[in-house]
Amino acid sequence: MFGMVRPCGHRLGDRYRAQWLAHLCGLCLALRGDHGQFARIVTNYDGLLISVLTEAQAERPADGRRTAGPCPLRGMRTASVARGEGARLAAAVSLVLASAKVRDHVADRDGLLARRPVAAVARRVAADWGRAGARSGSAVGFDTGILVDAVDRQLAVEALAGPGTPLLTVTEPTETATAAAFAHTAVLAGRPGNAAPLAEAGRLFGRLAHLLDAVEDRAADAAAGAWNPLTATGTAPAEARRLADDALHGIRLALRDAEFADGGLAHLLLVHELGRSVDRAFGTAPVCSAHGPQPQAPPEKRGLLAGCGMSALLCCSCQVCCAEEYEGPWSRKKREGCCRDCDCDCPCDGCDGCDGCDCCCPCDGC
Repeated sequence: MFGMVRPCGHRLGDRYRAQWLAHLCGLCLALRGDHGQFARIVTNYDGLLISVLTEAQAERPADGRRTAGPCPLRGMRTASVARGEGARLAAAVSLVLASAKVRDHVADRDGLLARRPVAAVARRVAADWGRAGARSGSAVGFDTGILVDAVDRQLAVEALAGPGTPLLTVTEPTETATAAAFAHTAVLAGRPGNAAPLAEAGRLFGRLAHLLDAVEDRAADAAAGAWNPLTATGTAPAEARRLADDALHGIRLALRDAEFADGGLAHLLLVHELGRSVDRAFGTAPVCSAHGPQPQAPPEKRGLLAGCGMSALLCCSCQVCCAEEYEGPWSRKKREGCCRDCDCDCPCDGCDGCDGCDCCCPCDGC
C-alpha cells in the first residue's frame, strides 16, 4: 500500500477509523472481485480517497456497506466495507496508474527489469492492468484514456524540462489526471454542481502528490543519478514548500465550495492529514512519541518484483494490518500498521464536525 495520506488511527477516532478502513477494504475487495487476487496488490491509501469522496457526497444508500468475511489483513475478523461505484472508480484509477508505474520502471530498466524476460512479463502485467482499469472505468462512466494521456504526456514534459522550467509545467499532467478522477465522484454521487470544485481539489492534490514524491526522493535520486523534477528545474526547497502550502490552502477552499451529505472523513483526510503529509515530507512534522526519532538517510528502494514479493510476505504475515511498524515493500520507508493502536498523547479524538474550518482541531499532531 502506498500513498501520501496515511492517517494514524488515534487521530481518526473510532468513527472515522472505521469509515477509513471500510473504504480501504472496499477498494481491495473491488479489485479482487473485478480483476482477481493479484490485482489487490495495487491497493493504495490515496486511491481510497475516490471512494471516500463519492460516499461523502451521496445520501447514504442502504446498500452502501456490506459485511466482508474474515481476512488475514484484519486478523481474520469480519468487517463492514464500502461497496458500489465509488470503490469501482477507485479500483479503475488505481489499476491504470499502477500500470503506468510498471511501464515507467520497465523504461528505466530498474533492477531485475533490466533483464528482457522479466521486462516482458512486467509489460504484460502492465498491459493487463491498463485494460482492466479501462473496463472498470467504463462500467462507471469514466474514461481512463484521460489518465493514460496524462501519463504519456508526463514523459514528454520531463524530457523537455530543464533549469528555469516552471515546476508547475512538470506537475500539470498529474494534476489533470487527478482532477478528472475527483470530478467524476460528483457524477457518481448525483451532485453535478460539485464537479468544478472537486476538479480543483483534485488538480491541487495531484500537484501535491508530484511535489511530495519529488521532495522525498530527491536525495535518493541524486545518489542514483535518476531524474527528479526539483533538481532538473532548479527549484529551491523553499519554493517547493511555498507551492505545497498554496496547494493545501486551495484544496481547503475548494472543499468549502462543494456540498457534502457527510464530509467529515473527506475533510479530515484532505485538510488535516494532507497537511501532516506535507510537514512529514519537508521534515517539519513533530515526531510521534510512540515511535521515537525517524532515520534521516533515505533507504535504498527495492525493485518491482522484489517489492511484489515483500508485499506478499507482509500481507500473509498480517504485518500491514497489525504491526506497530513495518518497512514499505518498495520504498523501504517506515509505515504504520493500519489497524494498530497508537498510544500517543493526543488531546483530541479526531476531527468531528468541523467541515470548512481553517484548522479547528485543538491539537496539531502529537
